[in-house]
Amino acid sequence: MYARCRMPLHNSIEGDCVWTGDAIADHNRWRYDLDADSLAEVENALAGFRKSGMAWRDMTVADFTLPGLAALLEDVAEELENGSGLARIGGLPVEKYTDDDLRALWYGLGLNLGRPVYQDCQGLLMREIQDKREDTDARMGHQLTAKDGRSFTSSKARTLSSGPLRFHTDRCDVVGLLCVRQAAAGGISQVASAPAVHNAILDRHPDLLELLYQPLHRSRLGEEHGGETETYVLPVFGVRDGRFTSHYSRTYVEAAQEVTGVPAMTPEHWRALDVLHDTATELCFEMRLQPGDMQFLNNHVVYHARTAFEDTGGEDSGGKSGRLLLRLWLAMANSRALPDDHAVLWRDVSAGALRGGISQP
Repeated sequence: MYARCRMPLHNSIEGDCVWTGDAIADHNRWRYDLDADSLAEVENALAGFRKSGMAWRDMTVADFTLPGLAALLEDVAEELENGSGLARIGGLPVEKYTDDDLRALWYGLGLNLGRPVYQDCQGLLMREIQDKREDTDARMGHQLTAKDGRSFTSSKARTLSSGPLRFHTDRCDVVGLLCVRQAAAGGISQVASAPAVHNAILDRHPDLLELLYQPLHRSRLGEEHGGETETYVLPVFGVRDGRFTSHYSRTYVEAAQEVTGVPAMTPEHWRALDVLHDTATELCFEMRLQPGDMQFLNNHVVYHARTAFEDTGGEDSGGKSGRLLLRLWLAMANSRALPDDHAVLWRDVSAGALRGGISQP
């Protein structure tokens, strides 16, 4: 059914994971909706879970069974790993649920698709993506002072603000976002095919492409305990058994440059990262998530970004306002094997492994 992304000898990537924004906008293959029967099954699963009295964090897949949705979720998993790497499931009536019920419902759906992994060093399994309107780094103790004395803002703190987010990948096979409320303006989701970006750089700047296959120093800023002083090396692009992967966040590369002893990036390396960003912007697809939309992205083949947003006068839902998304990080049973040098980040690089997320102290 799917043409798997593979790496021929000429180093161009082929397959359904290679797409441009214009092309993916015209495709319905990645769009799914919950029908009346599916919504009834979700409601029944939630009602059964309520009776258990347990917290959503303690839920297992056996506590939230969705046999009628199994075929749809299998299609989603296949599309994510062997198709475009992008899926959206719409139609969840988020406005009818309490906060606790919504989190239990979202976590239960996530369990039926993959295996949730930790999003910070304190055991966080679901993150609220919203403007916290505070110095998140100071509150969490993740401050990093740049060599010129400026304060360096971590990736986590940027996520929990109303500012824009640059193209990046998360530290998991699949990231899931449930839109609970949307902002009054902005907050547009931007997604780009990493293999398409790779191919464009190969065509236009083959010298820079080679640099992106070389290890770059990254900081663990804002993730593990002591991460403000720890770094690791990892290339932006990698291939194993003919399967492509990309892991990228410029913020972690920039933060590593503020750590004593880390080799300075060359101008050519910075130019390579500039070209990657500009190419992703050129080729990306933009979507405005609506309340009830569930977006899933395969981080090995899709970059994502966000435009700045304005919450003042935001759309109201259940007496609350302001943009709010609930995020899950999932390890997938059908995931690809990763290059051996990726173990520094993923720990287990074998196909289908329980991997990714943040190590717990």
